[in-house]
Amino acid sequence: MRQVSDVRSSAHLTIGKIAGLAQVSADTLRYYERERLIAPIAKSDSGYRLYEREALQRIQFIKQAQHCGFNLAEIRSLLALRGSDAACCRDVRRVALEKKLQLEAKIKAMKVMSKALSQLVKECSGDNRPLDDCSILAALERAEGIKRKSR
Repeated sequence: MRQVSDVRSSAHLTIGKIAGLAQVSADTLRYYERERLIAPIAKSDSGYRLYEREALQRIQFIKQAQHCGFNLAEIRSLLALRGSDAACCRDVRRVALEKKLQLEAKIKAMKVMSKALSQLVKECSGDNRPLDDCSILAALERAEGIKRKSR
């Protein structure tokens, strides 16, 4: 990273300024740096990280990709595709389709979990019985083959 002595250009933003514009914390930006998702272009004489305005667009891209369920490794891959002369829209579509299928599988699994919990809650009397008589705990212990301790 180069040192910039006369930083008066509005093209260079400090970490605090870009964090405010992107509505993330400076710690988040430092984390993105460690994850190689963004990089400051230089440091000021006083040691502040300096970013170009394009970094703001990149941070917004990262946030939107996270909103769509992509993790940071997947976002790094998307950014690599974006910067590749050999990549095309089909490559990005393939990644997005793969993520969509992963999300649908998670949703299906969560629906199964929710249904199982609904059944447990439905079967529970919800009264003041001692825990040894709790139908939810008993069902969970039966499912895992756990022996309950007497209280």
